[in-house]
Amino acid sequence: MDREARTPPPTERLAFRPMTGDDLDDMAALLGDPAVMRYYPRPKTRDEARGWIDWNQRLYRDEGYGLWAVELRGTGEFVGDCGLTPQQVDGVTELEVGYHVRTELQGRGLATEAAAACRDFARDILGATRLVAVIRPDNVPSQRVATKIGFPFERTATAHGLPVHLHAADWPEHP
Repeated sequence: MDREARTPPPTERLAFRPMTGDDLDDMAALLGDPAVMRYYPRPKTRDEARGWIDWNQRLYRDEGYGLWAVELRGTGEFVGDCGLTPQQVDGVTELEVGYHVRTELQGRGLATEAAAACRDFARDILGATRLVAVIRPDNVPSQRVATKIGFPFERTATAHGLPVHLHAADWPEHP
């Protein structure tokens, strides 16, 4: 199977697919939205959004995963992105589930649904024995998503030079 073709299976409301250059307008709008990026140092520029897509395409090729474009099933409407990325936390590489949902679609459980699908993909398809969510301390909505998908608060840590809350799930008995 082509590594790039591996995505989480569709959920009740969502479908996942690899990002492409055709997603630049949607990704630039998403990552440039101050409300979506409120817990980041700043919104991203269009060029940074292009770099985000390129980074994920490298991850698909090199790791077999990344952040995928998320769409509503049936309509194909762009929701945001969700997926798996390697992140440095206190100098240790952790596999993280991350997500961004368009402002007007927030509060509908879409981040939780997408993150749960990516959690299951990491555990059941990739064989991950640990998965984390790296969340800014003031990002209460993302902390709620992490808790809902079975990632309790583990500890305060540092990622990208910033203090974060590390939420994690371990499956040591998983092969």
